[in-house]
Amino acid sequence: MAAERDVVIEHPNRDKASSKSTKAVVILLLLASAALVVIVTVGGWDATAGAQFVSLAFAAIYLAMAFYVAQWNRGVLPVSAALAMILGIFAAVSAPGWFDRDATGYTDPAMGADMLGLLTAVIIPVQVLLIAFAMRGFQQAWNIEVERLADGTTRVMPS
Repeated sequence: MAAERDVVIEHPNRDKASSKSTKAVVILLLLASAALVVIVTVGGWDATAGAQFVSLAFAAIYLAMAFYVAQWNRGVLPVSAALAMILGIFAAVSAPGWFDRDATGYTDPAMGADMLGLLTAVIIPVQVLLIAFAMRGFQQAWNIEVERLADGTTRVMPS
C-alpha cells in the first residue's frame, strides 16, 4: 500500500505547447460555433420553421463538448468533428436561403436576412477549422499516462 502512494501519474503529451494550443483552439472553435448557432437561431426565430430545437441542441452539445475538452477528454474530439461536418452541411445548405429572402411571401426575421446569411456562411469555415483541430488533438494522444515511481523510474501505462 505504501508503494501505491509513491506513484505519480503524469500525462506527458498534455504538457506540450502544441497540445495546450490545440486544446485552446478547439475550445474556442466550439464556443464560437455555439455562439454563432444561437445568434442565427434567435435572430431568425420566426423564419426558421421549427428548426429551433435542432439548432439549440447543437449549441448545447457544443458547450458540453467544450467543457469536456477543457478537462483533457480526448474522446469527444472525433464526436465534435463528426457534428461539425453535419453542422457545416446544414449551414452550406441554409446560407443561400437567407440571402434569397427578398422575395414576397417570406417572413421577415428579427435580424436582417443578409446578416443572418453572412453569419450562417461564417459557420462553414469555423466547422472546417473545428474538424481539422479536433483531429489534430486526437492525434496528439492526450490519454497517454506515465507512472513515475519514488525511485525516479517510469512505466508507460497502456491506453
